[in-house]
Amino acid sequence: MSISKPLTSKQVKYLRGQAHSLKVVVTIGNNGLTDNVAMETDQGLERHELLKVRVSAPDREQRDAMIEELRERTNSALIQRIGHVATFYRRNIDNPRVDPGKP
Repeated sequence: MSISKPLTSKQVKYLRGQAHSLKVVVTIGNNGLTDNVAMETDQGLERHELLKVRVSAPDREQRDAMIEELRERTNSALIQRIGHVATFYRRNIDNPRVDPGKP
């Protein structure tokens, strides 16, 4: 499933608020972004729509690259990144759980 149009700043702000209390569900460890991690993230987005991922890379540029690659591979939107934790959103067309509000 893909996001049909870009999220507005109001929608992103709302989703950041919804994600605040979420726990990290997926962790990218020392092996980097593997196919299994991408698949687990994809399944998590399918179930929950809004998901936190911890990226354990020592270098900021490596973290940024892994986050961007994961965003592309899961066809999701990056809602925010704070330190080692990134929050992703992808709407489930068939069974939406999170309503980002109207644009």
